[in-house]
Amino acid sequence: MAVVVTLDRVLKDRKLSAKEVADRIGLSETQLSLFRSNKVKGIRFATLSKLCSVLECKPGELLDYEYDEERPSQGS
Repeated sequence: MAVVVTLDRVLKDRKLSAKEVADRIGLSETQLSLFRSNKVKGIRFATLSKLCSVLECKPGELLDYEYDEERPSQGS
């Protein structure tokens, strides 16, 4: 099971660069790049809120969830 960051798709749809978004929300390009490449363990709600505000989207448009091929039973 994994949470997958789909920010690149939103950036492309909005025709915005990662640098522009990073500047607008007060993050370094490196920090945003780590998030975009799914290399962070978490994100602050405040940062997610800023991203959604700048991109005019909902959190579900920036994050997705992929199930493992072998899903555990409900009782496990």
